[in-house]
Amino acid sequence: MIHHVSLPAREPKRVAAVLAELMGGRAYPFRGPLPGAFMALAGDAHGTLIEVYPETTVMRPGDEGRRIPFASTAEPAAHVGWHVNLSVALEREAIECIAAREGWQAMLYGAAPPGKPAAFHVIQFWVENRTLVELITPSMLDDYLRLARFATFEPAAAPEL
Repeated sequence: MIHHVSLPAREPKRVAAVLAELMGGRAYPFRGPLPGAFMALAGDAHGTLIEVYPETTVMRPGDEGRRIPFASTAEPAAHVGWHVNLSVALEREAIECIAAREGWQAMLYGAAPPGKPAAFHVIQFWVENRTLVELITPSMLDDYLRLARFATFEPAAAPEL
């Protein structure tokens, strides 16, 4: 189970507030040694939390038993090769309204191998139009959960091994 993730943002406070809204949670300043960072806390039974760091922040290995040292890069990445898939209580229309209000792209996507029907759907929610957060609405969840099981996944993946 993934309990928390971090992502870079140009406006960490704004991004944390929007992510908290999507999760039905709250945003807070980051409780750690990183000025300008914020957190979106779902307040759910799983401890779901998204840390939002200033866009030039990087992490590197540190000494055993010590905090992760944060550093800064000179230039932030235009886009990032990272995403998370997040279940939310909102449906597509509400998500699209939030994206429109923020000026961010949001679009329905059907995940499928080429030439096959979609196995499940997500809303591709592009935070600051550069970082992907896939949102699964309540009406999309069953299809995703059916796929994300060993019994379903292994036979489909076996020819690829």
